[in-house]
Amino acid sequence: MKIAKNVNKLGTEAVYNIFAQTKELAKQGKDILDLSLGQSDFKSPKHVVDAAIKALKDGHHGYTLPNGIIECREAVSRKIKNLYNANIDPKRIVIMPGGKPTMHYAISFFGELGAEIIYPNPGFPIYESMINYTGAKAVPYNLMEKKDNSIDAEKILSLINEKTTLLILCNPHNPTGSFTEKKEIDKLAKGLLNFPNVTILSDEIYSRLIFDEKEMPTLLNYPNLYDRLIVLDGWSKTYAMTGWRLGWGVWPESLIEHVFKFCVNNHSCVNAAAQYAAIAALDGPEDHLNSMRNEFKIRRKLIFEGLNSLKGVKCNLPGGSFFIFPDVQNTGMSGEEFFQKCLHDAGVAIIPGTAFGKFAVHNVRLNFAISRENISKAIEKIDKILH
Repeated sequence: MKIAKNVNKLGTEAVYNIFAQTKELAKQGKDILDLSLGQSDFKSPKHVVDAAIKALKDGHHGYTLPNGIIECREAVSRKIKNLYNANIDPKRIVIMPGGKPTMHYAISFFGELGAEIIYPNPGFPIYESMINYTGAKAVPYNLMEKKDNSIDAEKILSLINEKTTLLILCNPHNPTGSFTEKKEIDKLAKGLLNFPNVTILSDEIYSRLIFDEKEMPTLLNYPNLYDRLIVLDGWSKTYAMTGWRLGWGVWPESLIEHVFKFCVNNHSCVNAAAQYAAIAALDGPEDHLNSMRNEFKIRRKLIFEGLNSLKGVKCNLPGGSFFIFPDVQNTGMSGEEFFQKCLHDAGVAIIPGTAFGKFAVHNVRLNFAISRENISKAIEKIDKILH
């Protein structure tokens, strides 16, 4: 069978391969602690689940508009206003089955042979995968050059040329857990005014998981970029709803028609009942989110101190998300070797840094959105294999 060449350019997420390995090892009777998956151990809030059940009982079983029901888009608009005092017309909001469709569509709109797309490396692997798929040149900006792995506005701006069509940002950042503050984002936004033909995709999926009382410097607070700004956010991380497959994108008005067509051609619409649950999440109480975030603060400290106590391991304190990205080169192992040893000798599933890009050869990613008990157990198990 002959398939299109572009299909072979697609990458994947290593986490799913590792997840399969952990399941296989568990079948063999091995006790595996999983710190690889990008989701928390919290359940979705009860009022959100109740809203979905009510929607089903009320008969919301059919198709919806491809861009999402108006009530859901209005709820997103209200939330953005409440959080950031930004006025976003619901017409510019598209409800998606997760965050990836927004990435996929944005990269598809601006990726073609001869184009260049700038993206963070290390970074979410789908960025590079989709860029390669479109035939565009993937131009990485190396987050490992800065000690705290945060965005360097000057460095990014220096990579832009006449071939650049799209710039991808991610803040707070996966996999490093870094957080870039407003001062640097201001600098970047100001510099981008000199490049009016470059569209920006800002991945803000971890926007509500920021620590140390710091505020999210969303790009939605830069109206002079609205005509070429795409912002990705959603429910998965904030409300512990990864399996619901719900996300949203804020798009320039000029792209809405194209996004609508992509939705029609791809997924038709987002699950009807899930959208009513999404409204409940946005409009309802945030006790669940506050409790989860407070617990993550405790777990962050626990894993940070634990990892830095290990022989040959050092890491930064994450500013956002629920990931930590230690450097393990002083153990005498690469990130890949460290990952293999942790999985097979310690029974701890993590992810090698190179799963997120070529610049992270000395790193591994761990998820601290698991119980304190399991974090402590994982540190103990890893400590044993380092002696």
